[in-house]
Amino acid sequence: MEFSAAQIASMVGGRVDGDPAAAVTSFAKIEEALAGQLAFLANPKYEDHLYTTHASVVIVRSDLRPRTAVDATLVRVEDPYGAFALLLTAYQRMAAHRPSGIEQPSHVAPDASIGKDVYIGAFAYVAEGAVVGDGAQLHPQTYVGRNARIGKGSVLHPGVKIYHDCIIGDDVTIHAGCVIGGDGFGFAPQPDGTYAKVPQIGRVVVEDHVEIGANTCIDRATMGETRIRQGAKLDNLIQIAHNVEVGADTVIAAQAGVSGSTKVGRNVQIGGQAGIAGHLAIADGSRINGQSGVTKSIRRPNTAVNGTPAFEHTDYLRAQAVSRKLPDLEKRILELEGLVRQLLAERV
Repeated sequence: MEFSAAQIASMVGGRVDGDPAAAVTSFAKIEEALAGQLAFLANPKYEDHLYTTHASVVIVRSDLRPRTAVDATLVRVEDPYGAFALLLTAYQRMAAHRPSGIEQPSHVAPDASIGKDVYIGAFAYVAEGAVVGDGAQLHPQTYVGRNARIGKGSVLHPGVKIYHDCIIGDDVTIHAGCVIGGDGFGFAPQPDGTYAKVPQIGRVVVEDHVEIGANTCIDRATMGETRIRQGAKLDNLIQIAHNVEVGADTVIAAQAGVSGSTKVGRNVQIGGQAGIAGHLAIADGSRINGQSGVTKSIRRPNTAVNGTPAFEHTDYLRAQAVSRKLPDLEKRILELEGLVRQLLAERV
């Protein structure tokens, strides 16, 4: 597929600076792009590549003022990263092969409800009472449990397991190896030191337009629901425990974990390997940096935290600055102690 700079500008609401007929057929990073490729510049620290790139077209900020001549045709937009993502999405939809039909061997229960234009791959299993919405894709070796529901246009990649009674909304993407609706970690200690399992009778609800990365696990509620709200994006290898609520448009990076019954607000950003204790409230817009350990609720919206136990980002930076000076501070203290001993000796 070939697109001109003028066509690209029309798709992203941009303005062409250069040759409107400049054509591209693929995408590349600005520092690696060749003739016939499209790149973007969003981060100012990569601006030097703009003057050496071989890309035919580069998407840049509308207010960029080049320091020297640029060979590439520019498409000026307000948000280069967002525009580039929009183009990648459009390209993927046009280029992607969309499978259809029900492959064999697979199992679809007689009383399961299967919508129009659904794809069910080989070795998939759709249990009794399950509902699969129009245009959904269940790739090979997926499992949809009893009375589970899969929304319209949702895609379950190979090996995804949706346990009984769980609900997946419309336009949800779940990547390979995810388990949605496994038992929450509930065990009651007994007088003899053993643990009795607490039955997990709730469900998981994943709302519309959510994306869940590979090998992420979301546990079913003990009672009620574990809920992932609309537009949330979860990376690979994340653990969401029972009765957790993840707010709308929240993003969580890989290897993070959220313990049971914690309520995460909307537009929260959680960095990789962060851990959040149970029964907490995380305010809207909070930013939990990577490897932070959150042990107390974050009540004030738009607060950034670092460290273990996590505390406010600005205080964390001050603490880090002080910690780097500790060797010098220790030396000064030892010198002061020596002076004090000398003064005391002279007084005697």
